[in-house]
Amino acid sequence: MSGNPLPCPCGRGSGYETCCGSLHQGAAAANAEALMRSRYSAYVLHLEPYLLSTWHASTRPPHLGFDDEPELKWLALQVKRHETSGDSAIVEFVARYRQGERGQRLHEVSRFVREAGRWYYVDGQFVG
Repeated sequence: MSGNPLPCPCGRGSGYETCCGSLHQGAAAANAEALMRSRYSAYVLHLEPYLLSTWHASTRPPHLGFDDEPELKWLALQVKRHETSGDSAIVEFVARYRQGERGQRLHEVSRFVREAGRWYYVDGQFVG
């Protein structure tokens, strides 16, 4: 292997293949923060099947409609906190993106549950 590995969109120091790439290929996330980071990377890479498969069935939409949205360019992710209590967790994060010429922030507290050893995104509440 030559050159530097492709950086992971989630912002962790490791390369994509050993970070979110392994989750996108089917590995289970170790915790809710890892799942949230992999979902952010999946949004960057437009991996709709992965996003839907990691969304809890009780709140999962039928599709995400990437083709119906104006083009978004995801710029950066900052995880502010991650708290786990048994088989539930919350992750608070700020994701920066550009839509057209305008920079925006998405600040969310997301809820996750663990079922049969796998974490799933349930829903999120916007902050501010």
